[in-house]
Parts: sequence; structure tokens; C-alpha cells
Amino acid sequence: MSADKGERVVAAFEAAKGLLVLVVGFGLLAVVDGDIQRVAEDLVRTLHLNPAKRVPRIFLDAAERHADVHLRTLAAFAFGYAVLRLAEAFGLWFGKRWAEWFAVASGAFYIPFEVYALWERATWLRAATLAANVAIVAYVGFTLWRRVRRRGPELPASS
Repeated sequence: MSADKGERVVAAFEAAKGLLVLVVGFGLLAVVDGDIQRVAEDLVRTLHLNPAKRVPRIFLDAAERHADVHLRTLAAFAFGYAVLRLAEAFGLWFGKRWAEWFAVASGAFYIPFEVYALWERATWLRAATLAANVAIVAYVGFTLWRRVRRRGPELPASS
């Protein structure tokens, strides 16, 4: 069965998230082989931030403390996350039922954390993230429910 336009929009969104995280992961690997502190200082300078101020100082201190092992671990997690998002996007694009189940489960997994984060400190970005995630889970869940209701549950072939 092919995906509808809404599922393809969700697929494109998931693919974009996967590609973004993949780029960040490769960026982390590139930094591992270089001087992390120098890269952090260059970034602060490029963004015209005052290194003595609180946020740039936190960033510079973190760059100084993190060892290459931590960055490699973060890059590995980023790669795994990107693979999952891209697989989900592929499945949704082609209307695969497993991808719909995965999208509902993985999207629903984040909702309690997003609600908690919004409860702790409400921002427009957190509210928009929660709203987008709830909308995606609801839409894909409804599509899945409609498809299952129309075709019935898929039972394994008997031997």
C-alpha cells in the first residue's frame, strides 16, 4: 500500500532529522581528530561571542573537559539515531505498516519527556516541539488505525 501525502510529509520531516543528526555526528568525528578546544574557541570568535560571558564560557569549559572517547560515543549514538530516523522515513514514504507502528511508538516515547520539559520551563520552542510531536503521533496513529480497520489485522501464513 502506498503512503498518503501526510505520511510523506512526516517521512520527509523524519529524513531531515536523520540527515541533520548524521551531519552533526560526522562533525563530532571531525572534531575528535582535531584540537577540540581550538575549534570551540574559533566558533565562539566566529559568532562574535564574548568568551568571558556565562554561556560561551560554559561551552568552552565543556569543550576543554570532554575527551575524544566521549565525542566518539556521542557520534556513535548520533549515527544510530540517524539510521533509525532514515529507516522510519523510508518505510513511511512507501507506506509500510512497520514504519507506521515504529513512528507511533518512537514519537509517543518522547511525549512524557517533552511534557516534563515544558512543565519545568515553558518556552515557545518546547511547546511547538510537543505540539508537532503529538500531531505526528496522532496523524500516523489515525492512519494506521484506519488502515488496520479497513484491511483487518495481518495474520501470519499458516504452515
